[in-house]
Amino acid sequence: MNFKEIISVTLILFSVIDVIGSLPVIIDLRKKVGKIESEKATLASGMLMVAFLYVGESILKLFGVDVSSFAVAGALIIFLLGLEMILGRNIFKADDHGTGAAHIVPIAFPLIAGAGTMTTILSLKAEYATTNILVGIGINLVLIYIVLKSSQWIENRLGPGGTNILRKVFGIILLAIAIKLFKNNF
Repeated sequence: MNFKEIISVTLILFSVIDVIGSLPVIIDLRKKVGKIESEKATLASGMLMVAFLYVGESILKLFGVDVSSFAVAGALIIFLLGLEMILGRNIFKADDHGTGAAHIVPIAFPLIAGAGTMTTILSLKAEYATTNILVGIGINLVLIYIVLKSSQWIENRLGPGGTNILRKVFGIILLAIAIKLFKNNF
């Protein structure tokens, strides 16, 4: 374990995951489905990231998909989320059957453990020790859980106007991120 590597991995993943930037999407989704299951979303995100660390590239190769194609698919989902936030239209439907899948799609994937996170993990694997990457993922999962759990509190502090402004601004940012991902991988 190398403390410097752990800090680097943690900061890199934190900036790519951008759970603070995803807060408007999380708040919007919570309004649609009533409640976000923070524990399940965090656990699902962690499992996806750890699984991708070990077998991600092999799984993509098995299906004949390269990392760039995976990133473009994630970019399309992020683009649709951004459009939904800006236009106020529902593209992702609420879970009407009570299956509880709202914490997995779109929160765990693609917002938290999306194409950007997955490709970053593959890049980190080439440069850092696996143990240090796992610790960095763990630290980020704690931060993700805190943000998911406190989304209601944050929304109450912002108020309806603040939440609406934040949703529109971050919707545009999500569109820009999606276009950048698409452009860099197409």
